[in-house]
Amino acid sequence: MKVLSKSRFKLGLECPNKIYFSNNSEVFENQKNEDTFLQALASGGFQIEEYARLHFPQGILIDGPYASDNYAEFANKTKELLKQENVVIFEAAFIVNDLFIRTDILVKKGSQIQLIEVKAKSYDPSDQFTFLGKKRILTSSWKPYLFDLAFQTHVAKLSFPEFSFTPYLGLVNKTQKATVEGLNQLFRVSQNNEKRTGVEVLANSIDQMGDSLMSFIPLPELIEDIINDKHKYYENLGFHEAISLLRDIRLENHYPNWPANFTNCKACEFKSISNAINKKSGFEHCFKSQFNWSESDFKRPNIFNIWDLRDATIFERGIRFKDEMSEDDIKLKENPSFISRTHRQWLQIVKERSNNFSEYVDLDGLKQEIETWKFPLHFIDFETSTVPLPFHTGRKPYEQIAFQFSHHIYHIDGRIEHANEYINTTPGEFPNFIFMLNLYNALKNDEGTIFRFSTHENTILNAIHAQLKESHYEFKDLLIPFIESVSAAKKEHATPWETPQRNMVDLCDIIKKYYYNPYTFGSNSIKKVLPAILKTSTFVREKYSNSIGNIGLISKNFNKNHVWLKEENGSIISPYKMLPTVFDGYSIDEIEGMLSEIENIDDGGAALTAYGKIQYTNMSQMEREDLSLALLKYCELDTLAMVMIYEHLKSISS
Repeated sequence: MKVLSKSRFKLGLECPNKIYFSNNSEVFENQKNEDTFLQALASGGFQIEEYARLHFPQGILIDGPYASDNYAEFANKTKELLKQENVVIFEAAFIVNDLFIRTDILVKKGSQIQLIEVKAKSYDPSDQFTFLGKKRILTSSWKPYLFDLAFQTHVAKLSFPEFSFTPYLGLVNKTQKATVEGLNQLFRVSQNNEKRTGVEVLANSIDQMGDSLMSFIPLPELIEDIINDKHKYYENLGFHEAISLLRDIRLENHYPNWPANFTNCKACEFKSISNAINKKSGFEHCFKSQFNWSESDFKRPNIFNIWDLRDATIFERGIRFKDEMSEDDIKLKENPSFISRTHRQWLQIVKERSNNFSEYVDLDGLKQEIETWKFPLHFIDFETSTVPLPFHTGRKPYEQIAFQFSHHIYHIDGRIEHANEYINTTPGEFPNFIFMLNLYNALKNDEGTIFRFSTHENTILNAIHAQLKESHYEFKDLLIPFIESVSAAKKEHATPWETPQRNMVDLCDIIKKYYYNPYTFGSNSIKKVLPAILKTSTFVREKYSNSIGNIGLISKNFNKNHVWLKEENGSIISPYKMLPTVFDGYSIDEIEGMLSEIENIDDGGAALTAYGKIQYTNMSQMEREDLSLALLKYCELDTLAMVMIYEHLKSISS
C-alpha cells in the first residue's frame, strides 16, 4: 500500500523531486541513509520521545513492524482505542485519502483530543518570537516542524471530523535544570533494541525524573493558519497544493521536474558519491531533465561547491558552471593584507576551471603572521557533548560538556611532544571544571602561542566561563582570569572581557586568510585541509612516512613503531583511517557482548557517542578503558593534524 506519510510530506516540502527519488531507493543513492544509528544518538530524538511518554503513564503503545502492510492495522487499532471516553495513545495511526500519519502522543478526553508532536529541539518560554518572527512570518528554522504538525492535524481531522483536535509541540525547555543525576543514562539507545525508537528506558515513571524538562505548547491558531494557507512553505506552494502534488508523485511514481534552485540543489542528499554503491544520482537526473546536461557537463566544475557563496541569484541568472563566471558575479574585492572572502572564491573558481591544483599562498601576509607567534607553540583540541537530557544534576538541556582535550607542543628546536591530555571516564561526574583545571596546568607555564582549529574551543571556554561564574568551585577565581587571558568573549556573553594578547590563534582562520589549496574544493574543515596538504607537501609526506620513533615524536598513545602516513595505489591514506578499531583483537563473541556498539572513533560524532556510552554505570572496566583509549588516540591525532598543517605553512614560508 502506497501512502503519503508525514515523513515523505516533510521530505517533499524540501523538494518534490525527492519523493520520486525516495520512491525509487533501489535506483537512487541517498547520502542521509548512512550512519543513522550515530545520528540518532547524537540528536537525542529517540530519547526525548521516550522521556515525553513518561509524562503520560496511562499511554498505550500501538506497536508492530513498521511496514506498508500494517498501515490499515495500525489505523484500526487506533479507531478501537478512540471509542474509549478517555485514552492516551502512543503512535496513534490515521489513514485517509491515501494520507498516513502516526502521532507521537495522543490524549483523548471525551471529544477533545490533544495531538502532540515531540521534538528534541530546545525552546525558551520567554522568547515570544520563537515560531513567528517580528514581522509575523514563520521562523525558517521552525517551518518544517510546524508544517509537519499541520499535516498531522489535517489528516486526523479528516479521519475523525466528530472530534476536536488541538495540536501541540512537545519541546525541550532549555531554561530548566535537571534535578536528578544521570538522567540521560536512563534512556539508552541501542542498535539491537527491538522498539521502534531503539531506546531502552530504565525508569518506571516520571516521578524518577525529577522536575520536567519538557514544555507542551498548544498551537491551534498557528496551525490553522498554515492549513488555511496564510503561511506558505514556498510562495508557489500552499499547504493543500503541496499535499495534492506530493500525494500524486508518491502514488503515481512520476518525476515532477520541480524547478532546481541553488540552495536546495547544493544540499541535495540524492547524489552519488560512492563508487562502491551502484546507484544513480538524483542530482544528475534533475539536471539532465531540466538543463539537458551531458556526461561532460557533470565533469565541468559547477558553482555548487564555491566556498561561502551567498548570492543565489547567480543560479537564477542561468550561471551553472565556474567557467561561465566573471569577477563581477562574486563582486570581487581584494584586500592587500590577506585573502578576502571574494578573492578566495575567485581563486577556487579560476583554479578549478583551469584544472590548476597548485596551492596559492599570500607569502608576505603569512610570514608576518608567523613572526608574531611565540615559542613554544601549543596546539589544543576539545571533544565535547551537548545532549537534550543532561548527564548531571543542575545542568540544562544542550549545555556544553567538555570531556576531553589533547595538547601538542612544538618547541623552538623542532621537537614535537604530545604533552598533555585529559579525558573524563567517571560516570556521573561533571567534568568541565576538572577539564579546565587540567587545561590551565597544561598551558600556564609559558606565554607561547596557543592554536585551535575553527571557533569551537573558544565557544567552549566561553561556556565554561559562564558555568564557573555561577558555581562555587574552589578554583573559580584562578580559572576565570585564565579563560579571559586566552580566549575572546562572544558578543552574547553575559560578562564580556577585553580580547587578550594571548588570545588563541585560529589556525582555520590563518588558512582562510593566507593559504588556498585547490584539493580542498572550497572546504576549510580540518578533515579536508589535512588530506589536501598531504597531497601537496613533500616535506610533511616524507617526515610522517617514518615511524614515530624515527622522527623523534613523543606520543602518549601510540608506540614508537606507528607510522602515520602510508600509500595505497599511489594515494596517501588519511591518518584517520590508520586509527585502530575500538576493540582491535577481540573475538566476534566478545564484541557482541559490549554495551557501546561502536566500531571506530574517527570523527566528532563517534567521539561524543562514545562519551555517552561511557556514562553507563554497568559498563565493564575493560570496555570503558578500551573506549577511553580509542578516544585518546583520536583526539591526539586531531592536534597532531594541526601540527602537520603548521609545519607545511612554516616550510612554504621559510
